[in-house]
Amino acid sequence: VQLVESGGGLVQPGGSLRLSCAASGFTFSAYGIGWVRQAPGKGVEWISTIDNSGARTQYADSVKGRFTISRDNAKNTLYLQMNSLKPEDTAVDYCELGNSRGQGTLVTVSS
Repeated sequence: VQLVESGGGLVQPGGSLRLSCAASGFTFSAYGIGWVRQAPGKGVEWISTIDNSGARTQYADSVKGRFTISRDNAKNTLYLQMNSLKPEDTAVDYCELGNSRGQGTLVTVSS
């Protein structure tokens, strides 16, 4: 299993970012997959999960209504559209499949 996140960066409060996770080494379309994050000095927080077909999604209360998870099984890629970003969204974001995570991508929300 290989997961490679990208798309993080510095954004002002209220701004948007779109994260991507390129997956390889397994049959991507057969598995549900999700995003987690770790803020500085804090533990890992689950953000969102999507089923293998993309039909069902779940979100943490902290991001519900602002973030949208999606996937393109033809491209073996997972996405996280992040809107209305807040300073408390600052974290390293990881895509996660079972016990596997990528290297993460840093999202910094600051003015």
